[in-house]
Amino acid sequence: MRIEEELEKTGYFWLPDRENDKKPGILKIKNGGRIELEIIGNFDEDLTLFNKEFDLPRIVGFVEGDGNVTLERCFYTSKNLSFGGISKSKIYVSMVLSGAAWEKDESVMFSTLAFSVDCLDEWVGISGINVQHDWKNKTAQIDYSPPEDISISLGEGFTLNICFGWTLPGVPNITEAKVSQNVYFKLTSETIRPLKDFTEMAFKITNLMCFAIDDTVAMKNLVATSPELTIQISEDKNRPAPIKIYYESQPYSENKPKKAWHDMLFNYKAISIHADKIFNNWLIAYETLSPAMALYFSTKTEAQRYIDGKFLALAQGLETYHRRTSDEVLMEESQYESLKQEIIENCPEEHQDWLSGRLRYGNEISLNKRLKAIVEPFKKYLGNSTERAKLLRKIVVTRNYLTHYSAELEKDAVKGRDFWVICQKMEAIFSLHFLSVIGFTEEEIEAIASNSRALQQKLEAK
Repeated sequence: MRIEEELEKTGYFWLPDRENDKKPGILKIKNGGRIELEIIGNFDEDLTLFNKEFDLPRIVGFVEGDGNVTLERCFYTSKNLSFGGISKSKIYVSMVLSGAAWEKDESVMFSTLAFSVDCLDEWVGISGINVQHDWKNKTAQIDYSPPEDISISLGEGFTLNICFGWTLPGVPNITEAKVSQNVYFKLTSETIRPLKDFTEMAFKITNLMCFAIDDTVAMKNLVATSPELTIQISEDKNRPAPIKIYYESQPYSENKPKKAWHDMLFNYKAISIHADKIFNNWLIAYETLSPAMALYFSTKTEAQRYIDGKFLALAQGLETYHRRTSDEVLMEESQYESLKQEIIENCPEEHQDWLSGRLRYGNEISLNKRLKAIVEPFKKYLGNSTERAKLLRKIVVTRNYLTHYSAELEKDAVKGRDFWVICQKMEAIFSLHFLSVIGFTEEEIEAIASNSRALQQKLEAK
């Protein structure tokens, strides 16, 4: 989670069922969403020093600027008892809900979740700002008409809106008149539901943005609402109270990306006609392809710091992708079972258990054959048959070497810059397949391969 201004707020904190035992403390929220609460004393000073209970499911508090807060899934990282002096305890906090206090066992339910991600303005590429210059007369005119929100039905009772927020100049405008616009997503549910449902959906959408933008983008500015939580804005009118949400959401990279539209794999304009299909196909793909997606995205974040780890994740990801999208085996299952049984029956009895284990996955096709099948639909982007065969052999040999570290494979495994090149090629193969999975046609994929610098650089890496 991107925290553009790290927060440090003082206040009082207590357990929901012990409101009379308030502790002064400081709530710290750092970039990335890591949260720590430091309090004077601890929440169970009446217990012995040897108490081993470190979990605190929920803490509530009141802090400067935000008022009520609820801290979820907490535990002590440093727990001290005082004997006449002042002691401090530190508590790790999984999530902060700023703007309301929930009771001990009260469910956290919402109907909307608004959030943004890095580079979303550039990805959407729609602006209501129009600037007209008259250089001759040294005048300029700025007009702003808010774009209409874009609605995408996601099924399961969810709607995703691409929304446009803006600020207009205040008064008096003596030295500056500024118009600003920002784009954000808003998930809306037909019924109130647990916050987890919203954060899981937001995670999948953020990963789609990582794929489209071709970089690690992080969520930011999360605000949830519920019709059950309102604030009074006039004598006879209420509105839903905005609840700010902070947690260590993934994906996240410490370095904030900067991307122009031409550096992305594709932008909103490329899918505007069938955006519903693209978003929904992505969500459906998670049902079967989530392990392969997880391996792919681990290479785009700091989860894989070294090139050999990145290579292994990509190779395993491609193998997993083929397993999840193909039921290809060496022979018919019934034929293989018959053959396996015959082999085992003709094996000395004392070795049958060992042989049975070795034959358990004997009908699986090899990694090389899986890679050939994966490359086949997009072979025109990966050179001639000789170049493709060489690429696949490098992947297989290097994967086997890094898995078993066999001395006989070491000389043929890739090294140096070749490691980076082969990872670029595998990323490109993943990209081409994901584009197909989410609904891009062959012609649209060819257009992306021709116009996307990001994909071109991977396909042409040498």
